[in-house]
Amino acid sequence: MDPRTSRRRRSRASADAVTGDVSSLLLPNTVVGGPASPRCMVGGRGALLWDGSGRQYIDATAGLGQCAVGYGHPQLVQAAALQMQRLASFPMFAGSVSEPAISLADRLRAIAPIGLSKTFYTSGGSEGVETALKFVRIAHFSTGASERTLILTRKGAYHGTTAGALAVTDIDAFHLGLRGSRQQSVPLSLPHARPLGPDATDMLINELERTIAAIGGERIAAFIGEPVLGVSGMIPAPPGYWPRLQQVLKRHRILLIADEVATGYGRTGDWFACPQQGIEPDIMVTAKALTSGYVPMGAVLFSDAVIDMLHGTRLPHGFTFGGHAAAAAVALANLDVIEQEHLTDRAAKLGTHLLRQLEPLEELPWVEEVRGTGLMLAVELTPHAAAAARDLPARAAASGVLLRNSPHNICLTPPLVITDAQAQHTIDVITAEVRALGRARSPRAVTEREGGSVRRPG
Repeated sequence: MDPRTSRRRRSRASADAVTGDVSSLLLPNTVVGGPASPRCMVGGRGALLWDGSGRQYIDATAGLGQCAVGYGHPQLVQAAALQMQRLASFPMFAGSVSEPAISLADRLRAIAPIGLSKTFYTSGGSEGVETALKFVRIAHFSTGASERTLILTRKGAYHGTTAGALAVTDIDAFHLGLRGSRQQSVPLSLPHARPLGPDATDMLINELERTIAAIGGERIAAFIGEPVLGVSGMIPAPPGYWPRLQQVLKRHRILLIADEVATGYGRTGDWFACPQQGIEPDIMVTAKALTSGYVPMGAVLFSDAVIDMLHGTRLPHGFTFGGHAAAAAVALANLDVIEQEHLTDRAAKLGTHLLRQLEPLEELPWVEEVRGTGLMLAVELTPHAAAAARDLPARAAASGVLLRNSPHNICLTPPLVITDAQAQHTIDVITAEVRALGRARSPRAVTEREGGSVRRPG
């Protein structure tokens, strides 16, 4: 082949990639065979991204919430390069371990909720949930309770899309065409105070008690829950929910899995959301901001109680890239940056400020609720307004802000390093776009006119 022809083909391929030719890609979360014109991102710094045409955006999503320390941070880049020069990776599955993996496990034990003492590495959140679900069942099996296989989850929960994780993800869109994908899981009501009213916690705990009585506590291995439900719209549990839920679970010897994939490593204003909400998990699943997305990695942390249950049991489980040396080195550098730049405090203070700026939108009849925990914020729209807002992310992008909306919510999860000016521009764009949805009808008024009611648990 003529080298000049090869160079021309490479140049053309590079140009196609920059301008968004995706004919060779099967894109996630799109219609197969449908039109696709995704932005091709070519660079980033802090909370800013640039596409192939040179347009600049404020990333108010941190990707999918993972990029805590922002793009292009030199400490993370250097950590990856140095470790790759020494040893990029060698699988722990083969019976070996790297120095960064050991150091990271020690670091995680130091910052994790009290009682979580051992770490199992994965490549991401879905693998982490798979690991937790397998280990709770193996733990019960090891103690003679092999009938404990069911997992309690919640409507609106998102825990991943691999087979086991999908079983406890209770969002219909992810189950399309997958008959039997919810096997071995039992969904409870969405723990959202606004639609349930002032007695929300009582209703939810009563539902939990009834469900356990109906199926038998001796058949339930664990309960899994996000401290703040992310994909469903940054929904925190009602006051008093978690302590009371844990009392019930402990009484029935049901283990508690906290899914901190989206909330962990500073986003809610602390290293983890569990201590903020009084959650004492038996297992905690983390990923995303562990490395700020620079290298895929997850970590599942286990309590002494679960480790005692597993004592003497061989675990036929692991991943090729679990404990990846370069990923662990990046994670250590990432945790250093979060600590050195006081990003947990930044998330708490900036999140409170942004929430106050968004709260006036609740006065609009087409806005159901504005809520936030740290830098996890959402503006929930009425169904009619949400339909009108389907192209809101595209309009926001035209104003230089990347947003995402999930069903009825405009969600805001920026990098923790977003500047005050960038945050203000983001709020200005959201405010303008939401106010422009002025002709949406309020379901509150529709409910009153049509005699509708809100569904209660059970």
